[in-house]
This record gives sequence, structure tokens and C-alpha cells, in this order.
Amino acid sequence: MDYKALGSRIRQQRKLMRMTQEELAAVSDVSTSYIGHIERGIKRCSLETLVCICNALDVSPNALLRDSLNHVSADREQDLSPQARAMLQDIVNVLREHDKNFQNPPSAPSEK
Repeated sequence: MDYKALGSRIRQQRKLMRMTQEELAAVSDVSTSYIGHIERGIKRCSLETLVCICNALDVSPNALLRDSLNHVSADREQDLSPQARAMLQDIVNVLREHDKNFQNPPSAPSEK
């Protein structure tokens, strides 16, 4: 688990919410210094404290823990039906083509 990344995300979200460490601490029922330690990745918080912080910051635990969560990867492709695999490949191809067009938009016709 990357506690520094977790703390950094908590700090970032707290600042987006325009909250001070003191305000977050009060809502989360912990000390201000403890919030500072969590934000710097020095101390680990309990699940209960993490839930309180998430509620106070109006953010999901997934958003704060994304470096530590295992996501479904391409390795799970074998669980898909052939039709689902073909559909996903079509989506990927469309996105790639859209990305090419976005990066290299056609030039506007010149006025004569």
C-alpha cells in the first residue's frame, strides 16, 4: 500500500474542498497533527478514519486508494466471449482513430 500517495490524495482533495487540516480533523474526529501525519504518509489510518475522511471530503475510497487497488486487467480477457472481445477491439480501434484525428486535425481549406 502506498501511504504517501494516499496522503497526497487526501491533501489534494482537502485543498480542493477548501478545508484546513483543523476542519478535516474535527469532522473526522482525530487530531490535526494526525491528519498532517496521514497526509505526509508517516502514519497509517484505520478503515474507520479513512471512511470519515472520505465522507468529509466527499470522495470515494477508490479515488484515494487507486494505487493500491487491483483493477481488472487485460489478463482477464479470457473471461470474455468472442463477441465481447470483438466489440472491445472495435471500441479500441475507434478510440485510436479518434485520438489520431484529435492530435492531427485536418487543415482548414484555404480561401482563394
